[in-house]
Amino acid sequence: MARSIFWAAALFALVMALLPQPPRIPGEPPDKIQHIIAFATLGLLGVWAYSRTVPLQLLLRLSLFGAAIEVLQAIPALHRDSDIFDWVADTIACGLAIVALNWWRSGRRG
Repeated sequence: MARSIFWAAALFALVMALLPQPPRIPGEPPDKIQHIIAFATLGLLGVWAYSRTVPLQLLLRLSLFGAAIEVLQAIPALHRDSDIFDWVADTIACGLAIVALNWWRSGRRG
């Protein structure tokens, strides 16, 4: 179940990132905030879905996913903007989420 939720969230993030005209989000948060929310969520869901995966591996895979989104957004036909700082925000957000959740879990065990 956890893996299904993770992959549904990843697919949702990919589709939203590649839509030429994504729907407006209430409050219209800035693009970087949207990236941070999406990748922090993917980081948390990733830890839950793949609890036996080494955290650094999960971070690297999610970072590559963020990089792939930015490469795809560079396709002119999509009419999207590719920004390396979006990828940086993705990586930092999922990294912090992964570290925070693993830290919280280790504190509950000890």
